[in-house]
Amino acid sequence: MAEACEMSGNGDLEESSAMEASEVPQSSSPEMVEMAEENGSVAELTEIPAASEHSSFSVPSAEENEEKDLPADFERLWLAAHENPPDFTSWTDLLQYCEQEGQVAASRRALEAFLSRYSLCYGYWKKYTDLERRAGDNDKAEEVCVRGLKVIPLSVDLWIHYINLLLGTLDMKLPESPLKIRRVFEDAIQAAGLDFHSDRLWDLYIEWEKEQGNMKNAMAVLERVLRVPTQRYNTHYEKYKEQLNGFEPKELLTPEEYEELRALCRQSQKAERAEQAQEEEQERPPGEEVPATPEGTDTEELMQKIREQVLLRRDKVYQDNEGEVRNRWNFEDAIKRPYFHVKSLDRHQLRAWHSYLDWEIAQLNKDTKESPKQDPNEAATEGSEVTAQLPEEEPEVAAVPQDDHRVRILFERCLIACALYEEFWTRYTQYLESQSVDEARAVFKRACEIHLTQKPNIHMLWATFEERHGDLNEARRVLEAIEKTLPGLVVVRLRRAALERRAGNLDQSLALLQEAVAESKEKTTLHAFYSIKLARLLLKLGRNPTKARTVLQEALEISPDNDKLHMNLLELELSGDPWASAEAVQECVTRALAAPLAPHTKIIFSQRALQFAEEHSSSIKSVLSVYDGHQRLLNELGGTKRGAENGDDDPEKLHKVDDGSSVDASAETQPAVPQVPITTPPPVVGGGDAAAAQAGYAGYSSWYQQPQYGSYGYQNTWNYNQGYYPPS
Repeated sequence: MAEACEMSGNGDLEESSAMEASEVPQSSSPEMVEMAEENGSVAELTEIPAASEHSSFSVPSAEENEEKDLPADFERLWLAAHENPPDFTSWTDLLQYCEQEGQVAASRRALEAFLSRYSLCYGYWKKYTDLERRAGDNDKAEEVCVRGLKVIPLSVDLWIHYINLLLGTLDMKLPESPLKIRRVFEDAIQAAGLDFHSDRLWDLYIEWEKEQGNMKNAMAVLERVLRVPTQRYNTHYEKYKEQLNGFEPKELLTPEEYEELRALCRQSQKAERAEQAQEEEQERPPGEEVPATPEGTDTEELMQKIREQVLLRRDKVYQDNEGEVRNRWNFEDAIKRPYFHVKSLDRHQLRAWHSYLDWEIAQLNKDTKESPKQDPNEAATEGSEVTAQLPEEEPEVAAVPQDDHRVRILFERCLIACALYEEFWTRYTQYLESQSVDEARAVFKRACEIHLTQKPNIHMLWATFEERHGDLNEARRVLEAIEKTLPGLVVVRLRRAALERRAGNLDQSLALLQEAVAESKEKTTLHAFYSIKLARLLLKLGRNPTKARTVLQEALEISPDNDKLHMNLLELELSGDPWASAEAVQECVTRALAAPLAPHTKIIFSQRALQFAEEHSSSIKSVLSVYDGHQRLLNELGGTKRGAENGDDDPEKLHKVDDGSSVDASAETQPAVPQVPITTPPPVVGGGDAAAAQAGYAGYSSWYQQPQYGSYGYQNTWNYNQGYYPPS
């Protein structure tokens, strides 16, 4: 059995013995074993910070486990984790308990549940793989590891773990085994080879090819990594030079490049020899013959010249790559937590990721303007794929390309560390949408169905995305899913209703709001809110003021003290035919004045009734009657009026309609209580209706002269008596 593994709360290995020395194939050389150790098979992985420690799975046989019941405390810990799924500690407690009990069935069940929620914890995928392997099921172990790699293909550690698993379980004497290992290496390089910290993966690939005796393949891999900006870029170049000096160039270079350099160096060598022979001819004693040199012989001098030419070419590649590393170094250095954890990142870390993405995208845009776009797949391979035979590739000396694939790799790295932050998922979808709707949709799916299942904003953005691209059914499904997950969210219900309205399904939109009204009767404030929304839709688009009125009246029976309901009902009545609305307006005002509303709110209703009467009444008597009632209300509520006049209350705050659902805009900017007291009425003038001023048409001009009533459209003060009543 392997040694114990120290795990952080994130499932990251602190000490890993993923593969014992005995698990390395028997044909492995000491160098290969050493390389495997360096890449996570036996060595300590000290770069991963620790949060909490867990011992490794100590697993009995599968048959033994089948006979046992689940551990005694398993159900208790299981329920604790499922009752509060976002509580990471409850999950790690469950997993630690299963490990300590050494029960395969319990461990399997716990790991499946945990990884379905926290799939980016690559350390637990490694533990799950080891669990199945130690239970004797190598096929299941490989299946688990592949599942993990599909979720986090950028995990260099998980790729190395998978390769070491294959090295420990495959029969390398079979011809298909090396081919499979090489395919996995190529998949790993394609997926994670551009990661700044992918050096261990490249090194393992190179050493494995050397261990297989494929020096040309090893050299080809080195050729590719020389063009990838990684943390240990300089060590790759040193290995390249060491390899070149340790073997004949013919054993390392492609046939095309070797023959090209050989011919070039031979020509150079012939010119040097001709010059040298001329000098020697002058110094040679008379009659002595020139020693014959065999034609076609490759001397050590020629080999050295070929090496010099190779390094001359590769030095340009190295210098360009060094510049790319230098450009990225500060960005990489600013990233302190490149792995996933539920703990929040500080704002400096978030800003660092945003800055890095800004720079990489800017480099792409700059490069796109300067040169044709490169195939994204070329970035990871940087040349022909390495096969069992010598790869045929032209020598490249170009700079490291700034292509789209590199931007995507950085986004994917970011979404491991920042998986719980909507802003990065949103930014990635926006980046992808202009290139591929399907790829953007896949990112939305990952975000909403795996990592941000309880974040409504990203779900609504996804629904908007689908609606914008014409898939209304998917938009409906997304909104329905988040509403089931988080029932009772007002914004989601309103978004669903709006979606149906835009789709032309007014009946369905109304049905959604009616359902919300019916389900919220126990929550009076929410019930009033939905009722106002439903009434507005019935009035504005349904053209059915009768039903809208009924909805508001029924809501008032439940919430008679809700001033917004009263105000919206009043605005509904005011928006109708003024000749037919007078009685309804008066009834609405009377209801509001009798309701348990705040005094200043009642004054607003009285003022609106007076304004309606002044603007639409056909009789001065009715205007004066409303005016008298308004005066009596002011007298009754004099304390409140004086308080407002003294500035104790802010009219804007008092009259603001919080939910913005008033049917008429004027309801949101109601006038304040008059600040100038109504004065003694002017002398009676003339006869007829004018004589009714004796009854109390007291200084009506003063009411219009209040500056705060500008919101009703009376921007300029004017004396109502001028031009209507002659001066006394």
